[in-house]
Amino acid sequence: MRKLAAAALAACLALPASAQDQQSFRAIYKEMVETNTTFSSGDCTLLAQKMASRLKAVGYPDSDLHIFTVPDHLKEGSLVAVLPGSDAKAKAILLLAHLDVVEAKREDWTRDPFTLVEEDGYFYGRGTADDKSVAAIWVDIMVHFKQDKIAHRRPLKLALTCGEETNGAFNGAKWLAASQRALIDAEFGLTEGGWGTMGENGGKPIALGINAGEKLSQNYTLEVTNPGGHSMRPVKDNAIYHLSAGLLKIGAYDFPTQSTDASREYFARMAPLTGGEMGGAMTAFYKNDKDAKVASVLAADPRFNAAMRTTCVATLINGGHATNALPQRVTANVNCRIFPGTTPQDVRDKLQELVADSQIKIVAQAAHNDPSPAPPLTPALMKPLVSEAAKRWPGVPVIPQLEIGATDASFMTPAGIPTYGFTGMFFEPDGSRLHGLNERIRAKVLYDARDYLTDLIRIYAK
Repeated sequence: MRKLAAAALAACLALPASAQDQQSFRAIYKEMVETNTTFSSGDCTLLAQKMASRLKAVGYPDSDLHIFTVPDHLKEGSLVAVLPGSDAKAKAILLLAHLDVVEAKREDWTRDPFTLVEEDGYFYGRGTADDKSVAAIWVDIMVHFKQDKIAHRRPLKLALTCGEETNGAFNGAKWLAASQRALIDAEFGLTEGGWGTMGENGGKPIALGINAGEKLSQNYTLEVTNPGGHSMRPVKDNAIYHLSAGLLKIGAYDFPTQSTDASREYFARMAPLTGGEMGGAMTAFYKNDKDAKVASVLAADPRFNAAMRTTCVATLINGGHATNALPQRVTANVNCRIFPGTTPQDVRDKLQELVADSQIKIVAQAAHNDPSPAPPLTPALMKPLVSEAAKRWPGVPVIPQLEIGATDASFMTPAGIPTYGFTGMFFEPDGSRLHGLNERIRAKVLYDARDYLTDLIRIYAK
């Protein structure tokens, strides 16, 4: 055993420094992916502790490592790590990522979702993209700045939080912004989002995005109750039929098109890169965002459809109590991503109008995030970001965009820490299967983003 260990160590030491760095980063990434942090059965606090141990091992004192939990959410903890800079008066840079992941059932996946698998140039596993890719890069940067004694004027602050993926869960970023604002104070923050676009089947990178504002994530519960009865005497007044008919009407409806400065610029700058009918539609939308024919062309791509309107989709359904009884209660969840300028009440009223059934009650649940203004894309932020991207990916533009999902930046920006979704990562048209089966990210995409973000943070931290 000792001989094997010595051989392994010798092999590692024989690797070039860049390869050793990559192995070190991969170990962090592997530990993250293989620590289950789902809401139902995972433990964010455990992963926060593991990452704190890694930082402590390279010299971070306990006074700069802060693990937070609250009594009713002991497995939903957060880690804040602070690396002081040489200038005590300089404001920090906040590196924000969430540790929690969407649920994943082993029986549905081709591979174990909580085992990091590298295959055919991809990393597979739940969280490989969303958001343990970003979290692992931030931890790796914090490790190397400390371990390699990289000179930096600004402090670096790492915040790894929980609760981003589940509406109504305890959200660590929201709690930190409200309860530990001084600890995470920073001139600006970077987090997930702004994913870049690449061609089909590992094609060349097309464009990088940076978030300038985002939609509001809002869940609505639809419920129908009924006296029920024996299934041998069926009646037309069936709770499942009522709710099903209502959901079909919602599914058939398209909310009106809308735009922001960022979304219009996104379509204008993506048009020449996309080309063809879709590119022409992008140009036309930039000129007139109310053209129904143009919108119908863009709507063929789910990414573009989501970037130009509020969207609502049924995500959960539950009903009935026995196989031989008429249903007494049926519920469904409809998840809406609400465009800036539209209120949750506006959407609820439209849903009620669409179902056109007094038996379907619609209740808005607690919102995942708060409406927030788009943070300014200042020259101090954008110039290094764009210039470094040009060195690594010549000719690939960085394009502001409206975040069609929802991120924890929505808690930081209103608290006075402008936070931007930007990762330096490119996704294929399938969106890296975020929240879906067999989530994956190209290994090269991840390693390139890690190198790019490390260089970028060096510049910002000077």
